[in-house]
Amino acid sequence: MTTHFAYAVIKGVDSQPRKTSVVASLARDRYVSDAVVILENTPRRAARAVRKAIESATANLLNNSGVSIDPKTLRIARISVTAGTRMRRYVPASRGRALPYEKISSNIFVEVAGEEKAKKAEAKPEPKAEKKTKESAAEAGKENK
Repeated sequence: MTTHFAYAVIKGVDSQPRKTSVVASLARDRYVSDAVVILENTPRRAARAVRKAIESATANLLNNSGVSIDPKTLRIARISVTAGTRMRRYVPASRGRALPYEKISSNIFVEVAGEEKAKKAEAKPEPKAEKKTKESAAEAGKENK
């Protein structure tokens, strides 16, 4: 059985990479089904984005690999969170000043691995035993003499 991989990237998630990375570490090195259950019950804003990335990578593997994959063997091979683009914004302050700040976003990369389904071995028909007829029995008797 061979292992197949697929990945998904979600860019521009409105959450800081440090906070998103904490959520991603909950799902790291787990089966996909377990990770999805954990993320559904995680009360963090970034959990929804990480779960969507995992589900997207899973769908990519099941639909685009060209091979039938066993859903029970799906594991998260890699998951990483990097810093995305930063949007510069300003807050008005006293005496006409503007105080700058940045809205930071994240990029989520998920790679899922799965095993190929085992092919069912086709049952070969058993060779039929030859029925002994009177003629074949007579010929066998002649050969023995």
